[in-house]
Amino acid sequence: MTDDESPSWDFKDRDIAILCELADDPQLSSRELTNVLKSEYDIDVSHVTVSESIRRMRDEGVFREAIIPNEEYYTFALFEFKFNAEHFADSWRDAMTHIKEDKHTLFFFLSDGEYQWKTVMMFRGSEQISKWIHNCYKEHGDVIANIRNSSVHNVLKFRTDPRIYEDLREEQYE
Repeated sequence: MTDDESPSWDFKDRDIAILCELADDPQLSSRELTNVLKSEYDIDVSHVTVSESIRRMRDEGVFREAIIPNEEYYTFALFEFKFNAEHFADSWRDAMTHIKEDKHTLFFFLSDGEYQWKTVMMFRGSEQISKWIHNCYKEHGDVIANIRNSSVHNVLKFRTDPRIYEDLREEQYE
């Protein structure tokens, strides 16, 4: 699957249970998952089937795996980008590529409203954030009218809640 394709997956109860359990504990082995599926969901399959299901869902893009550092090591910051419409047509792609490919960018997305690009970025400290903003304006100030940034403090939840996958089960029966 390429980054531009949406996953096409027909979810079975087994797949949803696997996603719930991996969201709760990403380190579970396929053998451990097999035992949990049997005891918690009354799903009796082999560890080979579980392993194959995980591999196929990963290959299809049903879920992504990423290494995210502990928030104690980095300052996470939300950046929002407002554009200068006068130079947007000529310069937007270079600016977007710069931000998307930057080593500090964890999450980059488009939104509506006045600030249409948003990123969650990671830095070692506030000085690094200031330098990044300064250099971004130097390189792409013709297209970026304003960068709004907020440091993220006191992260209270930093994981996928396994219950989110229950929505998939509900959609199956609609």
